[in-house]
Amino acid sequence: MTSSTETGGATGTPDKDYNLIWYVEACLSNALRLESYIQDAERAKDTEVADLFRKAQADSRKGAEIGKGLLRSRLNGG
Repeated sequence: MTSSTETGGATGTPDKDYNLIWYVEACLSNALRLESYIQDAERAKDTEVADLFRKAQADSRKGAEIGKGLLRSRLNGG
């Protein structure tokens, strides 16, 4: 069930801001989780999988940084 109008009545935070906050948190959480996966792959001496997870971790970090920048500018009124 989706809505075409912005809400935020329950949280006090408009959907677009909440969604951006969620996105940043999800990216950071994913980067942290991938660190464990990288270590698992390294223990198994599977460099191919470890490299894949490192790339995914870098992408998650990049997404978090972009999201933080957008969030910062929007919360500062920009």
